[in-house]
Amino acid sequence: MLKKRFRFNNIVNDIPLNYKFILIYIVGVLLPIMVINLVFLGRITDLIKSREEQNLEISLERARKDIHDFIEGGVAVSYTLSTDKNLYEMLDRPYKDSIDFYDAYDEELRDRLYSFMPVNNQIERITVYTANQSIVSGGNYQAINAKIRTSDWYRQAESSGNQVVVAAYRISENSNSSTPMLSIIDWMDHYSSFGTYEKLSRIDLDLSEVYDIIVREKDYLSLYLVNEQNQIVMSEASGYQHITDEPYPLFTQPEDGEQEVHILPIGTANYLKGWRLIGITQGERIAQAVLDIRLYAAVLATTVTLLTSAFIYVMLRSYNYRVKRLARHMQKVSNEKFELIMIDEGRDEIGGLIHNFNRMTSRINSLINDVYKLEIQSKNLEMERVRAELNFLQSQMNPHFLFNTLNAILVVCTKNKYDDVTDIIKSLSKLLRRLLRWKEDLVSLQEEMQFIEMYLKIEKFRFRDKFDYQFEIEEQALAYKIPKLSMQPLVENSCKHGLQTIEGLGVIRIRAAAREDRLQITVSDNGKGMDAAKLKELLHNIRTEDSSGLNIGMRNVYRRLELYYADQVTFEIISAPDEGTSVSFGIPLRLLERIHPPGGE
Repeated sequence: MLKKRFRFNNIVNDIPLNYKFILIYIVGVLLPIMVINLVFLGRITDLIKSREEQNLEISLERARKDIHDFIEGGVAVSYTLSTDKNLYEMLDRPYKDSIDFYDAYDEELRDRLYSFMPVNNQIERITVYTANQSIVSGGNYQAINAKIRTSDWYRQAESSGNQVVVAAYRISENSNSSTPMLSIIDWMDHYSSFGTYEKLSRIDLDLSEVYDIIVREKDYLSLYLVNEQNQIVMSEASGYQHITDEPYPLFTQPEDGEQEVHILPIGTANYLKGWRLIGITQGERIAQAVLDIRLYAAVLATTVTLLTSAFIYVMLRSYNYRVKRLARHMQKVSNEKFELIMIDEGRDEIGGLIHNFNRMTSRINSLINDVYKLEIQSKNLEMERVRAELNFLQSQMNPHFLFNTLNAILVVCTKNKYDDVTDIIKSLSKLLRRLLRWKEDLVSLQEEMQFIEMYLKIEKFRFRDKFDYQFEIEEQALAYKIPKLSMQPLVENSCKHGLQTIEGLGVIRIRAAAREDRLQITVSDNGKGMDAAKLKELLHNIRTEDSSGLNIGMRNVYRRLELYYADQVTFEIISAPDEGTSVSFGIPLRLLERIHPPGGE
């Protein structure tokens, strides 16, 4: 079992990570999405069917209740009329003539029926019929004649045997059309003392109200109002407008297997016996609802799949790009190319690997530099020192002969009172003695400034009134040690190239300050300066190893500073035509020695 597990692990470990991500995506994302959609789609379909069935039942019950209340409102009015004793008395009274009837009509009958109309919107007309032939037929009161007795509604009321009858029938308007009617017919025989004449009321209901109820539910069901004779009284297809005088069609059971028939009785009263509301569904609504949910599930699944695919792609690309960069740089390290991975490494595990790789590469490169390049740098420094000493030895004269000669000239100048020449010879003598006495590579800035001052006095003697110099030296900077002759070539360069060709007073400013953890030294002049191209060429010559004799003094300064302080030193030249030149270098204070602690301690 252990061997099998290890074998399986080996197989998994041999799969490339790209394919592993794809397998994780298929097995962990796509398959669950598909399974969940299939399982829940079936469940949701059942719930939708159940919900739609409930909606159909609610729709059918709502329509039945409204139609029932519609009819019951007319029955309530007919009951009120059938119990109106004054109305009975007026209908049973014999009238002498039409004038006598009109008088009674104006006093008692005119507004008696109209009072029910405003509060019963479903009532279209109320008509009271009586066999009393002394009344004048017209309006809401009619005398029963042979035509009325042979009418469809009268025969239905007479044959039903019920006190109240709900009758659906047609009234022919001409030979081509008829109007469907729905009426509440009530035999008015409540009071036996007023039974002289046959009396009944007919309340015609507004079929447009019934039609509106049926049409309102068409989104759920095709409704049919069917009477006790199985005739379709009202449906969405028939409408309530004038139609041909064909009889009401009989309702037949639909043969389509997809249709569902729902039947509800309108009410339990005798006058509603046999009346029912039938709802038929063709299945389109449920099918459409199921189709909608399937389309929604498909769109949702597709959207989730696309989003997860895009997310997996972004994640895989982030991983793949950085791993490939890491692999390439590791190969470069094996070829002794210690290059850092210059990308946004991130904070995940791969980012941690890249970060540690960069640190490791930097450490290895630093160690190599410390072991080998430091040794090379020391050898270069020694070579520079030897070269400087050789140059000095080649250019110097016999020191004793030179000093004796200077002393003889000094004696003559003193006797002849050549004070200016005397000071210059003294400065030159001190300068030469300092050059011969200096054996250390590092001297204090104070010593270097004394040397610079002697050199500038000699140059001042040469240029006279065309030349002047200024010192701006912070006292705390004088104690730091710097490589000897680090400033003299810069001052000499300003005198030689900057001031000789200008008109007016030439000024050299020397500034030294210890600020922001760095000793900053600047030598500037107001000479002729140089343009950008020449400045670029100068910088190139200074930094080039195999440079010719041009700018050798400034190159030696830059090279010695670089050998002592590596890349920690800053060296900058600023110049513009007719505005002068400024040369400055800065050395971190932590790399410098001091001849005594600050404050003289």
